[in-house]
Amino acid sequence: MYDSKNMKFWRGFNFLLLIAGSLFMMAPLFWMLSIALKSMDEIYRGEFSFIPDDIQFSNFIEIFNVIPFGTYFLNTSVITVIVVLANVFVNAFIAYGFAKIKFKGRKVLFIIVLSTMMLPGFVTLIPQYVIFAKIGLVNTYYPLIIPHLLGSAFNIFLLRQFFKGVPDTYIEAAKLEGANHFQIFFKIALPMVKPALFTVAIFSFNGVWNDFLGPLLYLNDESLYTLQLGLQVFQEQSTTQWNYLMVGSLLILAPVIILFFFFQKYFIQGSNILGDREEK
Repeated sequence: MYDSKNMKFWRGFNFLLLIAGSLFMMAPLFWMLSIALKSMDEIYRGEFSFIPDDIQFSNFIEIFNVIPFGTYFLNTSVITVIVVLANVFVNAFIAYGFAKIKFKGRKVLFIIVLSTMMLPGFVTLIPQYVIFAKIGLVNTYYPLIIPHLLGSAFNIFLLRQFFKGVPDTYIEAAKLEGANHFQIFFKIALPMVKPALFTVAIFSFNGVWNDFLGPLLYLNDESLYTLQLGLQVFQEQSTTQWNYLMVGSLLILAPVIILFFFFQKYFIQGSNILGDREEK
């Protein structure tokens, strides 16, 4: 009886502690929303208050008139969709080859791929820019997309671990039925590693959607700006309109939250499966 009451107490205490921690972590988000709903006059008064005196829901509409937010959103969406699809497909294809296709030098080649993870991205930044500048691709989206078509060492490693868990008996049975590796890859292997594919997609989405350095380096035309670059230029104006800046930041953050909310079960499931396989 005592143990039962003690357990309930600690469960309740942990629950309250988690709620308090969540509210603390979400305080900046609430503050952003508060500023986004205020007028500039109220912001300049400098009074600390989470609830605005006069809630300005119109700020979420006016942002599209103050800056070309719709254009920035469309540009970012196009790049993100292409990169996410490329990351998922290309890395899965390479990982399947390392996991299920035996060829000479496979282990050595895989070690070389993994060794690229030790090379900081800033080391290749200038050579990569020079290459794209020489072939005339600066001020286009190609430098932001092409590198993702060549695979990512981390994603390849992650997906390879999952493909190794696909039973070889399934593959051998498919081969006896006359299926080639392309058919096995699409019809058998991919559906069995769905959690890993969603994990890679979420990582890729976050990386591209929030990318600032890439667009800053390669994009010069304002009509090509992404959300991150467009908001930074807006912030650097002589008089920053903080309410619109917070509105834009919230609208950028919203897809990330929505994506994780709907696909978190795949992300958590993928992490758990990967952890179990690494322990084995």
